[in-house]
Amino acid sequence: MRRILAVRLDSDGDVLLTGPAIQALARIGTVDLLASPSGAAAARLLPGVETVLEFSAPWSGFRPPPVDVAATNRLVERLREPGYDQAVIFTSFHQSPLPIALLARMAGIEHIVGTSTDYPGSLLDVRLKRPDPPGGGHEVEAALEAAVAAGAPRPAHPRLQVRRPLPEMPEHLREALDGRRYVVLHPGASVPARGLLPDHAATIAAALVDAGHTVVVTGGPAEKDLVAATVEGARQQCPEGAVLDLAGRTDLPGLAAVLDGADCTVVGNTGPAHLSAAVGTPVVSLFSPVVPADRWQPYGVPVRLLGDQHAACRDSRARDCPISGHPCLSSISGAEVVAAVAELRTSTEPPLTPGGDR
Repeated sequence: MRRILAVRLDSDGDVLLTGPAIQALARIGTVDLLASPSGAAAARLLPGVETVLEFSAPWSGFRPPPVDVAATNRLVERLREPGYDQAVIFTSFHQSPLPIALLARMAGIEHIVGTSTDYPGSLLDVRLKRPDPPGGGHEVEAALEAAVAAGAPRPAHPRLQVRRPLPEMPEHLREALDGRRYVVLHPGASVPARGLLPDHAATIAAALVDAGHTVVVTGGPAEKDLVAATVEGARQQCPEGAVLDLAGRTDLPGLAAVLDGADCTVVGNTGPAHLSAAVGTPVVSLFSPVVPADRWQPYGVPVRLLGDQHAACRDSRARDCPISGHPCLSSISGAEVVAAVAELRTSTEPPLTPGGDR
């Protein structure tokens, strides 16, 4: 079988969206995945990945590092060792595969597949282009096109997945829930413009509790203050024990286990939305239109998309909300979220098929 290097130098959510393409490549070869440190945990959750390699690329990420010549040279040598038959470079529509393609060429990889608007010279053997409008098509499907161009079979029903078994739910959470069903609220986001303000998140949590739900509020270590403010605001309006703070208390597999047990996940456009989809849990997607929803919304599970998709920030790729009060998301009422959760809990919708049809 072939030895294949897959590349996705992005955060956890982007890596999870590449999962179906990775699984397709694993049908034709052994797949190693080169990921950034911010995406390595998700890479280790993907079925079909043999080995995860890490590299902090100076051309990718929210805060890319400076160029490190020694680290770059080490990467080239590391890529040379396995004798890869080909490399498949997965990128979003606004990214270029050419920097890593050059390093792959330097490592002796003779066949390289990537999607590039820019002229690739001799760096790509198979050059794909995203359809119009620019960046059109869901990220999952764009990644699959690259895998198919590399020789992988096209899956009939692609799904986001994670390796199982998942770890046990944290003991303290299991004890606090005491058998109750719950909804996960994840107010933070890796890009601030895509997350919730704490007062708004607290209002949503309180509305969910008022509708009879127990709410587990999740967040990473950097989101502890946001989650604490959300929980404190909600608890002022809720019975004791109805809103639980889980911020910073799980790793990514542990968060997957929590999402796996939830009735529904209420979340912005960020990694846990895609992790929820990967464990098969429906998503109420509070989606800021700074990037297009048809490209980035949760894939393959029932979804209710909320938020003003025609707001002034549409397609701006803004990292911080350019409009005071974050109206595209803050205009979403607790009642709207409660209604969306109720629809998903009773939904009999089948999973999505390629192209977004049911």
